[in-house]
Amino acid sequence: MREGLTKQVGTRTARAVSPADSHVEIGVLSSDSIACLHRMPSSTRSSWTTALLDTNTQNRPATAREWLSVLANYREPSLTRSVMEIAVTFGPLAGLWALAWLALSVSYWLTLVISIPAAVFLVRVFLIQHDCGHGTFFKRKNTNDWVGRALGVFTLTPYDVWRRAHAIHHATSGHLDKRGTGDIDTLTVAEYNALPGWRKFAYRVYRSPLVLFGVGPSYLFLLQNRIPAGFMREGWVYWASAMATNAGIALFAGFLIWLVGAKSFLMVHLPIVMLASSIGVWLFYIQHQFEDTAWDEETVWNVHDAALKGSSYYDLPQPLRWLTANIGVHHVHHLYSRIPYYRLQQVLRDHPELRDVKRITIGESIGCFRLKLWDERQRKLVSFRDANDPR
Repeated sequence: MREGLTKQVGTRTARAVSPADSHVEIGVLSSDSIACLHRMPSSTRSSWTTALLDTNTQNRPATAREWLSVLANYREPSLTRSVMEIAVTFGPLAGLWALAWLALSVSYWLTLVISIPAAVFLVRVFLIQHDCGHGTFFKRKNTNDWVGRALGVFTLTPYDVWRRAHAIHHATSGHLDKRGTGDIDTLTVAEYNALPGWRKFAYRVYRSPLVLFGVGPSYLFLLQNRIPAGFMREGWVYWASAMATNAGIALFAGFLIWLVGAKSFLMVHLPIVMLASSIGVWLFYIQHQFEDTAWDEETVWNVHDAALKGSSYYDLPQPLRWLTANIGVHHVHHLYSRIPYYRLQQVLRDHPELRDVKRITIGESIGCFRLKLWDERQRKLVSFRDANDPR
């Protein structure tokens, strides 16, 4: 029986029931193996569960780098699922857009209310584009790239420009010596204190909620994305990406204006885009701007540790988890970005220990508004007030 148990692997997860911990994963066993365990005498069953617990603990990755081989098992995309994800995102978005337009004849306030769920679905379009940029949504690179470029027309984001900036973000996240591309500007306490008064004021304005989640996101998506910002001297590819996206936006907007009129188009579409921009930046903010995130200098920085320890698990309830395409499982995504977003929850189900890594709830995330500076001495993000606290 003991040999049979060691060979039967793969369909159900057995859990120990003990005074110490009644919910500890002890191994992945078949249904027959679990039945065998239940038929054992209690003394024999106890020794088996202890052995399985020890084996499972020993097999768990001890470092962020060791998780890579585990997470690689989840990288395979499903064509059917990917196509379905596009359909269930664009369908509701188109329906809500039409409903918001029809609501203009009733009340503009009703249109604005409808624009909220429409904006969330537009964020979801961006997250599909995000997966395409990582080469995860489809098996073939060309399919990912061309779908991503097409989605950029709706998200107002030139795909090739964004993909390059985002790749740099992944490669340098949490690196104090390589800040400035694809991330939110963050100063250390020492850097901030060394600034002249007007620069301190400018940084405070930039990090204010009004700018960071209001004016800033709209500026980024509506204006800055019209040129290959940051890559204007990096070759024609990025200019082609930005200009082709602009042309696609003009055609799409022109069609809707022809359909409903310029005034109605702006009254419906502009609030959706602005709200979606703010939601997207908020999600990006909370993924890295939390108190016990990780920043290090070149001498000690490690890309895998920075990914797992410097990215949050934003534990959202349903349906927000689905609507935001599991982007809250950001620590896993940063560690192994080739996993399609619709498989990230499977990772957490199979490896529940990852649920406790840098977990943040909605309530806790609200408190992250106040965090502005990286304190190298305390190794955490702090508020302006805490940075000046002499304690």
